[in-house]
Amino acid sequence: MNRTLRGSVAVAGVGETDYFKRGQSPDPEFKLALKAIIAACEDAGISPREVDGFASYSNDRSDPSRLAAALGCRELRFANMQWGGGGGGGSAAVGNAAAAIAGGLADCVVVFRALAQGQFGRFGQGPRRKAIFGDGAHTAPYGLMSPAQMFAMKVQRFMRQHGVGQAALRAISLAAYHHAQNNPRAVMHGRPLDEATYDNSRWIVEPFHLYDCCLENDGAAAMVLVPAERAKDFPHAPAYLLGAAIGAHFRAGAPVHNTPDYATSTFKTLAPRLYEMAGVAPGDVDVLQSYENFTGGVLMSLVEHGFCPPDGCNEYFVKERFLAPDGDLPLNTSGGNLAECYMHGLGLNVEAVRQIRGQSSNPVPGAQVSMVISGPMVTPVSCCIFGGEATL
Repeated sequence: MNRTLRGSVAVAGVGETDYFKRGQSPDPEFKLALKAIIAACEDAGISPREVDGFASYSNDRSDPSRLAAALGCRELRFANMQWGGGGGGGSAAVGNAAAAIAGGLADCVVVFRALAQGQFGRFGQGPRRKAIFGDGAHTAPYGLMSPAQMFAMKVQRFMRQHGVGQAALRAISLAAYHHAQNNPRAVMHGRPLDEATYDNSRWIVEPFHLYDCCLENDGAAAMVLVPAERAKDFPHAPAYLLGAAIGAHFRAGAPVHNTPDYATSTFKTLAPRLYEMAGVAPGDVDVLQSYENFTGGVLMSLVEHGFCPPDGCNEYFVKERFLAPDGDLPLNTSGGNLAECYMHGLGLNVEAVRQIRGQSSNPVPGAQVSMVISGPMVTPVSCCIFGGEATL
């Protein structure tokens, strides 16, 4: 029995709303979701009524039954949520949608994510509550509350163990901001970043400067997935899903920072499964979108996906390597979470598809293997690889 998603599903359409600084969207979260889905359907050249499934992650609040009613969908056949992991669910939602199509549960599934932080609170702050329960009760009394603080500990351990310098993190940030200058959708378009500005920016929590931290935005993004046999019926060159992997290693979810493998982005067991399903190796990847809640997660993710040995980061992580169109591994070519927008990482999947189509604002000529790493340092995490026609 051939149990694989490879080449069975394609992305027919992608769509996004405008992106706003957190709290500044004129629309509520549900309306943002509808706008992105309608834009993705228009991109695919279909009516939203043809959609029969929805997949999201990180407890998105836009209920599929309400979406189906608002969009006039003829029937709702599939509704799925990837539990936990925050942005680690971005590629998982793509994998879940693809599995539903490959398994015959649905024919046209939308993957989406919507955020209106003005409605529901900021992602980047610690909790503001009168009482703390669960894991937070062990950390908040000592001042460990925000995502930056929690993830900095893992990155500090990795950098100390392998002698990694600050310049490696800086290269990731500089590449993202470089790409954003060619992307008119990017929140940081027209706001370039240089080494001196990065180095002189304030510390958030070591080793993260201000520019090592993702943006906080309102908006929505969506993707339309269809069976591969229908892929050529749509206006754009199809991006086929070559592989997806979801999960975490042994005891990755051990509470209160007690996982036995601590200094990790959580991809050590996923990366081999991803490459096996996709039928590619790290050297085959033409362009990479790697989720940056913080630059340190990108550092560890690239190591765990086999692009660089852990003791070689200082030599590998240089800005020029990551720049489109000529770098060895063009990285976060839309500007990513650092400089395009923070749409909980789904914008990275959209950009991966645009690279296959040749529609990126920073295109990599002839890109046929386009990879996404979603949500490092949480659990579960996920990753996926899209391919052009030549990869099948």
